Amino acid sequence: MAARRSAGWAAAVAIAAACSEMGRFANELVDRRPPREKYLSGLANAGLSETALVKDWIAAGQAALEHAPVVTSPHEELVALPRGEPLAVGLKVELKRGQLARLDVMMTADTVAQVFIDVWRADSLANGLVEVVTEAGAGQRVIEWEPRLDGWYVVRVQPELLRGGRLAVRLTVAPTLAFPVTGRGEADILSKWGAPRDGGRRSHQGIDIFARRGTPVIAARRGRILEVAENDWGGLVVWLADDRGNRHYYAHLSAQLVTAGSEVEVGDTIGLVGNTGNARTTPPHLHFGIYRRGQGPVDPYWFLHRPPGRLPRLLADTSMLGSHARRRVADATVRRAPRAGTDTVRTLAATDSVRVLAATGGWYRVVMSDGSHGFVWARSLAPVDVAIAGAREPIAFSAP
Repeated sequence: MAARRSAGWAAAVAIAAACSEMGRFANELVDRRPPREKYLSGLANAGLSETALVKDWIAAGQAALEHAPVVTSPHEELVALPRGEPLAVGLKVELKRGQLARLDVMMTADTVAQVFIDVWRADSLANGLVEVVTEAGAGQRVIEWEPRLDGWYVVRVQPELLRGGRLAVRLTVAPTLAFPVTGRGEADILSKWGAPRDGGRRSHQGIDIFARRGTPVIAARRGRILEVAENDWGGLVVWLADDRGNRHYYAHLSAQLVTAGSEVEVGDTIGLVGNTGNARTTPPHLHFGIYRRGQGPVDPYWFLHRPPGRLPRLLADTSMLGSHARRRVADATVRRAPRAGTDTVRTLAATDSVRVLAATGGWYRVVMSDGSHGFVWARSLAPVDVAIAGAREPIAFSAP
């Protein structure tokens, strides 16, 4: 009887635990708030929101947004975020409609820590933030977004309290469409958006991709064929509605190889390059346009453009990460971006001390006395011994 009663209690405990877990899962489904907001709410419920550590964590996140330095794709940094000191990393990048931005955070030493990633749109290079664009889901360390407006965007990365260490942050920008003419590329775009037409009475509302007559024209994205027609301007044309709300316009074709209503995948041939319509006197080419509902024509170039360049080889001494440094040379310059010739944020004085937060190529990302971030050529800095046994490291900054 005792054994049966014990087994019954064990089953009841198991059922209660299962119900509790189901309740937690149900709450997660109902609570649609972003992970960062839920995290801060949890800290408040635990009575921690007014502690100095939490306030410092919030301030560090805000500083990362306000002082994010400018980068271009592709960009990668090896970042040191001390576990006991609230810090965050921000990156500012200029994007166009039609591009796909992606940020990957790699933190191999800590696979369970929450890492909060969010993206904000800025008014301009210099002005403040406007709105949150997107946030990574709970447990996600990758975020992708397609800007709906041309402009500047800031992405922020911040581990939860008392978690950190070294992590790699990689930003890449790619086109959202495949190139619509087989075997051709950006070098074959010989007439771009906005070029004058009819003596300046109108402007070009697309791009012209030149290729030999009969070269296959392909679906640049998955979608449905809306119309297969002929008109005086475009000659033989095909309209395609893609899965992102865009309408693609393929004109001057020599042949149409699809029918209205058919579904196509990326790379399916929909026609052949020609010079029909008002292009009869020009060499064969594809006029490619993109139209958005409520906006009309938009520049298709950025939907196809792949930023050049590759990730630089890491040359900076990574043993400096997380430490403080002073200038090694008299002209040590903090720049807005990790490239020579970019805007100067500050020239370091002999008494200035900066925190080395990250390394990219031959540059260090440093944090200055006012919380602003910038990049310094790594060879122009030397380490400073500021450690005090049994105490938090002081930051001996000069006046900004």
